[in-house]
Amino acid sequence: MDVKITKPISGGKINAVASKSEAHRLLICAALSGTETFVFCPELSADIEATIRCLYSIGTMIRREPDGLRVIPGEVDRNNQYTLDCGESGATLRFMLPVCGALGYSVSFKMAGLLPARPITGLRNEMITHGCTLSEPGSVELSCAGQLTGGDYTLPGNISSQYISGLLLALPLLRENSSIHITGKLESRPYVDITLDALNQFGINVTEENNVFYIQGGQSFKSPGSVRVGGDWSNAAFWLSAGALTQNGITCENLDFNSKQGDKRIIDYLKDFGASVTCENDSVTVRPGTLRGIKINAGDTPDLVPVLAAVASVADGTTTITGAERLKIKESDRLQTVTKVLSGFGADITKTEDGLIITGRKKLPGGETEGFGDHRIVMTAAILSSVCTNNVIIRNADAVRKSYPGFFDDFSSKLGGIWEEL
Repeated sequence: MDVKITKPISGGKINAVASKSEAHRLLICAALSGTETFVFCPELSADIEATIRCLYSIGTMIRREPDGLRVIPGEVDRNNQYTLDCGESGATLRFMLPVCGALGYSVSFKMAGLLPARPITGLRNEMITHGCTLSEPGSVELSCAGQLTGGDYTLPGNISSQYISGLLLALPLLRENSSIHITGKLESRPYVDITLDALNQFGINVTEENNVFYIQGGQSFKSPGSVRVGGDWSNAAFWLSAGALTQNGITCENLDFNSKQGDKRIIDYLKDFGASVTCENDSVTVRPGTLRGIKINAGDTPDLVPVLAAVASVADGTTTITGAERLKIKESDRLQTVTKVLSGFGADITKTEDGLIITGRKKLPGGETEGFGDHRIVMTAAILSSVCTNNVIIRNADAVRKSYPGFFDDFSSKLGGIWEEL
């Protein structure tokens, strides 16, 4: 789908969609528990659908209801081999791989898009060391067999927090006690906190000391009956950032200020930029202010970098973003694709080894860009239309389905923008 934006959003009020980060984890915990769980999750995305498919493939019954999903745990014959379709979801693959290893299932993971090229080596090596047999990475399918065993695991903290989250979900199922030793700084720490929170809701205990997670073996996931997926701060960040760029401002509701999601820091970043930010109950309202360049270390909030770069493109002075080297291994190399989109629209932006340097301009000309198969790049380009003097065209904009299928519908029906499909 190619999209032409002829009128940017004018402002308004919108609900944050359900967090896919929370949904992945809560659905897996529900599938591992002894009784059924209702997961309040009114919106689904391609990535959440991938986790649902994989859970269904290993015997979990999932019934769709108006407000969410009813998850009924099941079992499969361990003597058979099962195929799990992860689509393009890195979280689904990195969570389900160790979970299936802990359950002793022989599985083959199907992958699409750039997922086969995304790193899995650290997790793969630790699983092989602890009893599993895995095929070589790089192809569109990855097979796993054998029984994962407990013990001491070691993972780098600067590659993917999803390796750690996957093992945290899997290791409580084993008989033996286990530990996960993190080498170096644990980046994207909030995503691990989301996992720990999900585990806690299902009665799983994990302790932490000096960069080591300790997991007691023989634990059982216990359903609390129902759980709620919170609003997605990562996707809400696009609307909140747009509020700083539009005359009337934007209010985003269904946001939990106590959420473990690290991307709620968008509030602080926008305040630092000089936007007017008001928080009340479960809503955030952002209005324009005198925007100025700031310094950002994105080590814990890498997913915010694309839209922060959009705000920086029209902020007075220079914005420097560091700590974002891991963006090179996302759905696209986001340091490169953000640079291409912004420079193509007329922004002054330079890519560095671990970030971006952006000098703001009052307005950008706009123009045409590729979506690069990356949902956050597409949404960034759409938000940039608010500061462009000409129309914005986004090729292959349907990448938004990965996390926010209704993005363009909300862009027009809730916030007053006008777009057409080319």
